[in-house]
Amino acid sequence: MSSSTVSAIPGKGTFRRGVHPPEGKQYAANCPIEILPPPAQVVLPLLQHTGAPCQPTVKMKEKVALGQQIANADAFVSAPIHASISGVVQKDSVTTLPNARHVKTLPIVAEGEQLSGQALWDDLYGGDWSLKDLESRDPKAIVSAVREAGIVGQGGAAFPTHVKLVRNPAKPIDVILVNGCECEPYLTADYRLMLEAPQPILAGALLAAHAAGARQIYIAIEDNKPQAIEKLSQAAEGTGVQVAVLHTKYPMGGEKQTILALLGRTVPTGGLPLDVGVVVMNVATAAAVARAVLRGKPLTHRVVTVSGAGIARPANLLTPIGVSYRELIDHCGGFRSRTARAVAGGPMMGQALGDLDAPVTKGTSGITVLTEEDVRAAQETACVRCGRCVDVCPLNLVPTKLALASRAEDWDLCRKYHLMACMECGCCAYVCPAGIPLAQLIRTGKAKLPR
Repeated sequence: MSSSTVSAIPGKGTFRRGVHPPEGKQYAANCPIEILPPPAQVVLPLLQHTGAPCQPTVKMKEKVALGQQIANADAFVSAPIHASISGVVQKDSVTTLPNARHVKTLPIVAEGEQLSGQALWDDLYGGDWSLKDLESRDPKAIVSAVREAGIVGQGGAAFPTHVKLVRNPAKPIDVILVNGCECEPYLTADYRLMLEAPQPILAGALLAAHAAGARQIYIAIEDNKPQAIEKLSQAAEGTGVQVAVLHTKYPMGGEKQTILALLGRTVPTGGLPLDVGVVVMNVATAAAVARAVLRGKPLTHRVVTVSGAGIARPANLLTPIGVSYRELIDHCGGFRSRTARAVAGGPMMGQALGDLDAPVTKGTSGITVLTEEDVRAAQETACVRCGRCVDVCPLNLVPTKLALASRAEDWDLCRKYHLMACMECGCCAYVCPAGIPLAQLIRTGKAKLPR
């Protein structure tokens, strides 16, 4: 293994509690990234991120080009939306996302020649990515480029990236942590990107560190991904970027768990990584930062894993944002017999798809298609006070208290036990012998909690 790989990291390489669910990576890990053919239409939600929704900056029947801004907001915590195909804007509509939120959308019908195939790959990830003289760039210009490109975290939270990179003298940043753990079962989009496009990941990490004023850069990867470790270690030689190998455990990809495992720093309950001097970004987000700053390209595409025993042909697809889940499933040959459920994301934190025509967003990491055997659930019974959910909670919460208080709408008790601190990782529900849908109850409680 390369000498740039960290063998003695500051932390212990792991964290207390957590679980070890079946990984399911074998379905798609060896599937190189495919480029989805240009779709006939995309539907772009105007809220694909944490923060204020966007408002259209184009009109119905207006022709737009790939990468053109179509919606924006004045709020600091927001991210503009860009056309992911060239075409004609249609009448705005409303769609329901897998998280059950009803959001406004702008449909675009394809028209004219579309960038596709190898040319699209080269435009997004291919070609030369020089790592020289990146520190000569103005930090404020980097933040501005990231904001204008509409970049958000692609690990699932979809928090606007530029907000993390703004320097705050009261809370200085000394570490940029690029998260390549991808601990969620079945998902392999980040893994394939690390193998096939390491250079833009490194460039984005270096640019983010310069913007935020960080002195150290780590790329954290779980030890079940040796090829990605070797690939990024080789690419990082001479750059000052260190590849840190962490133990494989769920949810190692959670930013608080990664920070603790790698740096030995504890993010306080209700706090953020910046409270301990760290900015965390996903590997795909880092690559998007490089495209935005070095090539002036906005976030219009992302890699999405389609995996599981219920899909005919697992794949990792380079996908225009706004394509329907149905189109990705059809491209992969459709469902197998005995398919029972399609999940937006992975089986631990994902949400069941009630509408396959819902659009892929900036935060969509995958589609997991499960069979009847996969989802066969035990009948829910009363809580037996076994404490297993407490034993595995990586945030040291009491999930059964939170879930049952949420079900009873006892908001005082929810606040007492820190409902909003829950990361909804699903460890508690995974081990619950009573079959109580703890994570789902907590998620519902968080949505209904009076502000």
